[in-house]
Amino acid sequence: MATSADAPAAGVVNAMSVDVEDYFHVNAFDGVVPRSRWESLESRVCRNTDRLLTLFDTHHVTATFFVLGWVAERYPFLVSRIASMGHEVASHGYAHRLIYDQTPEAFRDDVRRAKDLLESSTGLAVDGFRAPSYSVTARTLWALDVLIEEGYRYDASIFPIRHDRYGMPDAPRHPHRLTRDRGSLVEAPASTVRCGRVNLPVAGGGYFRILPYAWTRWGIRRINRREGRPAIFYLHPWEIDPSQPRFRAGFVSRFRHYRNLDKTEGRLARLLRDFRFSTVRQVLSASHPELTSPPQTGLRMAANVQ
Repeated sequence: MATSADAPAAGVVNAMSVDVEDYFHVNAFDGVVPRSRWESLESRVCRNTDRLLTLFDTHHVTATFFVLGWVAERYPFLVSRIASMGHEVASHGYAHRLIYDQTPEAFRDDVRRAKDLLESSTGLAVDGFRAPSYSVTARTLWALDVLIEEGYRYDASIFPIRHDRYGMPDAPRHPHRLTRDRGSLVEAPASTVRCGRVNLPVAGGGYFRILPYAWTRWGIRRINRREGRPAIFYLHPWEIDPSQPRFRAGFVSRFRHYRNLDKTEGRLARLLRDFRFSTVRQVLSASHPELTSPPQTGLRMAANVQ
């Protein structure tokens, strides 16, 4: 029997987000599935995203969908459907390239192309961005300046943990405004709990699949009740698809990608029952109300002439 100690903090609404990409887009398979093969592979992103849309609709949850531009270009109807159901459409970049593998010029072209595609599909401004594999790190902070210049108003690309592919363990753990040379934006870091001197991840994705559900529930409850702050949760459409084609990658990549795919959808339904969720922009606007106002016009042009 549940007790008051088990319930989430009254009034705390967490952010639900989905990185809309296909199973073959993940960076763990970069050395196995070259981009030249993407067009020839079976796409499963639409059906899996539709399953998430149905699940969110059942639980009366709105979410932020960080849509890959490559997906939006081929399936604009999917982007339109996401927006028409009341969800926020945000950017996951175009080609799912790690930021630290790009030049600033290439990154600018990538995020501009994605933003244009998404805004064309929805007729709405795209305010948010999440980098593939959380690849805004200490050596790619210049990417935030590019995002500001390209008209993005918030970023969700920093994970304040230690990891072999990403992470900024000393970064702030909760949403905050970052001031850069080109202006400022709101940063929405992936959620962690502080244990001693270490941040431990409770934000979703592989941590949600691989670790017991009780870990995520405990972590979000701790953030909500002890800190009085919202958690920012994420997952991918391919994470609810245990029937997806399998690649012969290294053991670590296969473990991270395929572990517990058959359990994710059920766990997600339970999470939606246990906690309250809304879009990233809605959650951020509670502490940063300027995000509810229309974006400034002409920002990209003004930035590029300097």
